[in-house]
Amino acid sequence: ANDVVSTLKTKQFSVASLEEKQVRRHPAPPFTTSTLQQEAARKCGFGAKRTMQVAQKLYEAGHITYMRTDGVTVSQEAVQATRAHIGKSYGDNYVPDSPRMYKSKSKNAQEAHEAIRPTDITLTPQKADFDADAAKLYELIWKRMVASQMESALFDQLIVDIAAHDKQAMLRATGSVVKFDGFLKLYQEGKDDEDEEGEARLPALKQDEKLNAKEITPEQHFTEPPPRYSEASLVKKLEELGIGRPSTY
Repeated sequence: ANDVVSTLKTKQFSVASLEEKQVRRHPAPPFTTSTLQQEAARKCGFGAKRTMQVAQKLYEAGHITYMRTDGVTVSQEAVQATRAHIGKSYGDNYVPDSPRMYKSKSKNAQEAHEAIRPTDITLTPQKADFDADAAKLYELIWKRMVASQMESALFDQLIVDIAAHDKQAMLRATGSVVKFDGFLKLYQEGKDDEDEEGEARLPALKQDEKLNAKEITPEQHFTEPPPRYSEASLVKKLEELGIGRPSTY
């Protein structure tokens, strides 16, 4: 690696090729028990038990639908009310041409209940007068439901090949530029692993443009063992393997 670095340091670089493609990213479906537990762990720091206790209170008070479910379907009335709210609050360009329909990916999903959603979409998190835990969880459920019916986000994804002047070396950079924020205006799903390819932002580049190498760094990577389960990633695994039901996670 050090030999490669010292060789590269003597070269001049330019943009050899630019590949640009438009990519759409679609919103996540509304919450099921397992996805609510995962997202509440990531975003609110709640354990599965605490999430369910808070959800139970919101359900009993009539603010959300039943919280033990593996279904991602939502009633037509709720979809229409959500679309109307999006148009009024964010503008018509944030409302997709047709309502979004979701199907469960879980192998043994029974889908006896609809997804976890607010019973009244016009009760926004700002208007809701709940205690701290309930307010956090309600905001999560409300945003996820509204985002699930919003327009997709649009990105320009770039793949740039950078060549040394003598064609002895070729380097590649990938990244993206947000063209239209869509559902990301309101909500982005949390991730357990932050290492996403193509997430970097790149400047505008032109074919054959000369580039300066500011620094060339060799990096050594060691393969790490997978981390221990968090409650969120354990629930995700249980669902993937078809172990248990929403009531027993």
